[in-house]
Amino acid sequence: MSLPKLTAAIALAVIPGIHAHANDEDETVDEIIVEGRYLSIDKINSVKTPTPILDVPQSLSILTEEQIKNQAFQNFGDVLRYTPGLSISQGEGHRDAIIIRGIQTTADFFIDGVRDDVQYYRPLYNAEQIEILRGPNALLFGRGGGGGVINRVQKKAMTGQQFTSLSLGADSFGSAVTSIDSNFGVGESAGFRLNAYYQTLENHRDFFDGDSFAINPTMTFEFSPSTTATVSYEYVDDDRVVDRGVPSQNVDGGPDVPLEGFEDTFFGSPEANVTTLEASIFRARLEHEFSDSMRGNVTAHYADYDKMYQNLYASEEVVVTNGLFPEVELDGYRDTTERQNLIVQANLVAAFETGPFAHTFLLGAEFGDQDTENARLDNVFDANGDDQLFIPFSDPLAIPAFGFTDLVRDRKSDVQFASFYVQDQIDLTEQFKVVLGLRFDQFDIDVFDAIEQNDGDAVDGAFERDDSEVTPRLGFIYKPRENVSFYASYSETFLPRSGDQFLTLSLDTASTRPQFFENTEVGFKWDLRPDLSLTAAVFNLDRESYTSIDPEDQDQLIVIPGSETNGFELQLTGNITENWSVTTSYASLDGEVQVEDGSGDDGNATRQTPENMFSIWNQYSISEKLGVALGATYQDSFFVREDNSVEVPSFTRVDAAVFYTLSDAVRIQLNVENLLDEDYFPDAHSNDNITTGEPLNARLSMTFDF
Repeated sequence: MSLPKLTAAIALAVIPGIHAHANDEDETVDEIIVEGRYLSIDKINSVKTPTPILDVPQSLSILTEEQIKNQAFQNFGDVLRYTPGLSISQGEGHRDAIIIRGIQTTADFFIDGVRDDVQYYRPLYNAEQIEILRGPNALLFGRGGGGGVINRVQKKAMTGQQFTSLSLGADSFGSAVTSIDSNFGVGESAGFRLNAYYQTLENHRDFFDGDSFAINPTMTFEFSPSTTATVSYEYVDDDRVVDRGVPSQNVDGGPDVPLEGFEDTFFGSPEANVTTLEASIFRARLEHEFSDSMRGNVTAHYADYDKMYQNLYASEEVVVTNGLFPEVELDGYRDTTERQNLIVQANLVAAFETGPFAHTFLLGAEFGDQDTENARLDNVFDANGDDQLFIPFSDPLAIPAFGFTDLVRDRKSDVQFASFYVQDQIDLTEQFKVVLGLRFDQFDIDVFDAIEQNDGDAVDGAFERDDSEVTPRLGFIYKPRENVSFYASYSETFLPRSGDQFLTLSLDTASTRPQFFENTEVGFKWDLRPDLSLTAAVFNLDRESYTSIDPEDQDQLIVIPGSETNGFELQLTGNITENWSVTTSYASLDGEVQVEDGSGDDGNATRQTPENMFSIWNQYSISEKLGVALGATYQDSFFVREDNSVEVPSFTRVDAAVFYTLSDAVRIQLNVENLLDEDYFPDAHSNDNITTGEPLNARLSMTFDF
């Protein structure tokens, strides 16, 4: 069966809202428009083959552009609150950081399947959909992704269409955002699209502000019916206050808890706590259909990132007596990162038959070069000439005079990698399918540590590490009916000892093999109706030895021999009735660390892994013009770090929305977040940097279509 025919047949069988136009003379499919729950290679998505979700042997979630708009999501923190098995980490107030199945990452983010790993806040203004794959994914994405990966599919220019959508919004804290999405046909075979946004940042926290903007022009060229090219440039600029929340407080008889009663208090310097980012991202993609049964693509991606952040923060628990505490300890630093990523990726997909077996075959390769320069300076207080200082508490804090030391970290790294991967989905019968895959990665890193080089000891400051790894993927799928599948899967990935930001290579770690992740998962997927699906999964995720920040000294790392997470995930997504749609999920996670140093921490919970998480979003159309929505998220208590010395309490947050269509061209919506004004702590970075949740907040937005 040819790829176009295979794609059309699968899509027409399982997906609502799909339109296929066929030429009766040659029976080939000329156009396929896919909406909702289908993963197509034309979407540049995470699975890289034309595969319906029912046939993907792992847990995944897809959030569409419509969902992002309806729930007024502004960032990944908003998105992941409604995703099973994922929680948010604070990211020190300057970056996206997530916990997937008990594994923390700041680097497992992708744009159209290509690595986007610098630490920054990623805007959603140009996202067509967001794909969240859980479990190790080395075969498709390479190193990292121990708990899973997040892939943003960006909007592309379309030929033969002209439209403009303008959105304006503001909330009760004073934050405002405007965005535009405009597409123009350029002749019959080319299209130009421009996405841009500007946002001013405000929230409930004292002194927090900032602004961010981005612009993303794209062009599409149809050279022939079988050959298409897209080119894209994105510029992102982000400048905001770095806010690391509140410290923990000492509680007799149990773990410490977040400091309560000071939800608005800023534990830092309003002038010195700042982060800036400039990113320029270029992409070009060429797609070609060689025949009815074979197609391929090549993507070239170059990104230049310039990132800086500096801050003061509370570095020690506070001792509270009668609701007061006399002093707070401050620490701080300044950190800069410059990185250039050059990545080329190619994929070839073919559909063919060998005897009674049908195959969907993927062959791919990826090559990359990543150059990074990272530097850090400690702060130093004039009062004691040290980087840490206890000061009397006041609100706001009276920040004593301080400056920054000479460089305490000065490293350059050059990462070069070459990857080759192959996967075959074999239809053994109409009911049984098997997925077999292998990936080979050659990962080479050279690090030059200028401080180590010049410190006068016998250790050379040049370190290098070469790793060659083969990682497998294996999946079994049984489909007793066309709309039901049961699956079992096994997958692996690895993370080099230099870490996901290439900063931790040293004389000791340069000779240490990478850490490995293994995921075993069984589950089922059931399309109850074409527009309503239920999925469930049970998994076991093992992680080998890894490093974590020392709770007693945030400038030091400790080695943890490993961790294990066992869990269960459940999702129901779609239309309950013609007017009522629902997205709901539940996750149960049991994460434990393994410690062999006699510290007594063996069996402690993994960092920031709530045992239970639940979310639901209901949307109901009262009439053609008026709609309402009600949602809620519940997150169980969690321990901030592996030492389990600080516990963040559970919470339930309720959100609501009202939508009204004034005309064919004008839509207005009101989103109310934290409707019941719950006091809560959604995430943390360390034992003494805990985020306070936003109180009741209303966001009004209008969309104009031209």
